[in-house]
Amino acid sequence: MKKLLLFALFAAAVSCSDDDNNNDVICTEEARAGLNVTVKDAETNQMLGEGVTVVAKDGAYTETLQFLDAPAQFVGAWERAGTYTLTVTAQGYETYTSQPIAVGEDECHVISEIITVQLQPAD
Repeated sequence: MKKLLLFALFAAAVSCSDDDNNNDVICTEEARAGLNVTVKDAETNQMLGEGVTVVAKDGAYTETLQFLDAPAQFVGAWERAGTYTLTVTAQGYETYTSQPIAVGEDECHVISEIITVQLQPAD
């Protein structure tokens, strides 16, 4: 009986420590934003938040990004890969429209794009 118990413990130890053939990827469970946008005044370089609207569009998909106070940025496209065009509007500023922004993904999450938009004050 003692030999059987020792064999069982040895077999369990070998099967648990054999990571060389384990190709499983362990992913975290938090959601990641595909778009992280900071908006600044182009003349003063001051960060803008309140009163700014950032809309992301990918084909028929449209999302208004959420503003987070800390850090001051707009986030969205949660776990959604795609090619987005951003439209940023604020009273007293010219509307900004971005070039296409590709958000990729790996086997676990989207690969976040970090973007800074400089809004030009309106004349």
